[in-house]
Amino acid sequence: MRGRHPSGPEYVNYLDGSPRAKERLRVVLETIAGKCRVQEACELLRICEQRFDQLRQQALQAALGQLESKRGGRPRRQPQAISDETRVLRQQVADLEAELHAAHVREEIALVLPRVTRHVSEIEKKTIAKEQK
Repeated sequence: MRGRHPSGPEYVNYLDGSPRAKERLRVVLETIAGKCRVQEACELLRICEQRFDQLRQQALQAALGQLESKRGGRPRRQPQAISDETRVLRQQVADLEAELHAAHVREEIALVLPRVTRHVSEIEKKTIAKEQK
């Protein structure tokens, strides 16, 4: 057969599944399409009308669930449990980052401190000179 697959209940034959499931789905679709009456479907499947209603309800509910809109992209990966070793390493990284920050602060203080002390000593010289006068 060339071209597109049939679009009616016959399309079920091209799906993956057991022959019994395919037959049930095809018959359910035929009743929905109006090609087959419920009583005829029940005779074909050798089930009662209540069971047929259950099958139809289950098939339509499953189809509806698969047709719901979903978020685009890949699903999120579940975070893996963090091992004790990973926790220890993360703590070490945090400690080292804090130590590095403290070293930067000490360096800034060391660079600024000589200017401050020079400025203070100049003020002291002026004060002493004023007191001596």
